[in-house]
Amino acid sequence: MNVIEIVKKGKELGASDIHIVAGLPVRYRIDGLQESIDEIVVSESDCEDIGRELLGEAYENIAEIGEADFAKTFDGNIRCRINLFRQQGKLSAAIRILADKIPDLDDLGLPEVVKKFPEQRKGIVLITGETGSGKSTTLAALLDSINKNRKCHIITLEDPIEYIYEPKLATINQREIGKDTESYASGLKAILREDPDIILIGEMRDAVAIETALTAAETGHLVFSTLHTNSASDSIDRIVSVFPAEKHSQIRNQLSMTLLGIVSQQLLPKKNDKGRVLACEVMTVTSAIKALIRDGKTAQIANSMATSLALGNITMDMNLIKMVKENKISVDEAIKTSNDGEFVRKSVGFGSRMGNL
Repeated sequence: MNVIEIVKKGKELGASDIHIVAGLPVRYRIDGLQESIDEIVVSESDCEDIGRELLGEAYENIAEIGEADFAKTFDGNIRCRINLFRQQGKLSAAIRILADKIPDLDDLGLPEVVKKFPEQRKGIVLITGETGSGKSTTLAALLDSINKNRKCHIITLEDPIEYIYEPKLATINQREIGKDTESYASGLKAILREDPDIILIGEMRDAVAIETALTAAETGHLVFSTLHTNSASDSIDRIVSVFPAEKHSQIRNQLSMTLLGIVSQQLLPKKNDKGRVLACEVMTVTSAIKALIRDGKTAQIANSMATSLALGNITMDMNLIKMVKENKISVDEAIKTSNDGEFVRKSVGFGSRMGNL
């Protein structure tokens, strides 16, 4: 079983992900759903052969560590993020197919206010959402917008490197965990000594990453990062909760002073077509939201966003309502993926009934 052919088939099918599991046919995630294209069952030896082909000499390490996360380019231009892992003693693979090129920020369907983030000179911008919600693509488009328009130094710290940037006006250094630096901790410790203007931290995964981001923003850098959260208020609560209680007030205060905005994303099935469309919540930090963050009143952030629409703020539910009215997604999909289904239902004039619009 040839992994290159599997990846090429996934690319042809428009799949976002490929899953290779012993005892099952190869499954491709197409428009959010997993599909088997044929009934050929993958054997345990097939999985081991694929692991050896992908990892080479590093294959033996997976027996001891249990998983490996890395990126690889197939057939010259199909770049993928790959996670190999053992389950019940057998090797499995999850392969994410990345876009051929970094998309233009204007082509992603993001609200206009998001396009202003690359113009900022200091502060923190967070892109949040579930796995597969397009966070990496949005980040890449934001950074490439800077790359096209500013003479600056961009440093990324990624695990693994996904999109590869072609330097234009900017100087770009991309550092991969495990290859270019031993760990996130060591890479973050060094990053402020490397004269960056823009910093991408792949994920705000622990206190070290968060404190580095806050320090960088406070000292005049523009920082981008991601979180696996579904709303602006959840993102702030998650960051604060990483720290012991005695530091919560300090972290909230630092966030209130450095946070520029949060974009929370999900990809939803199109109503009358194949493919998916981006739904997102955008919070830009107003003086009122700064006060709510500082005072720990994150539950009130959604209401504050709803009263500052002119500044570009939009809650996820408001965006879903807009998408229903524009005939991009169904009412059922909007209700299912909303925070307040009853509010969405009433707002699209659907009363208390369920069904398709």
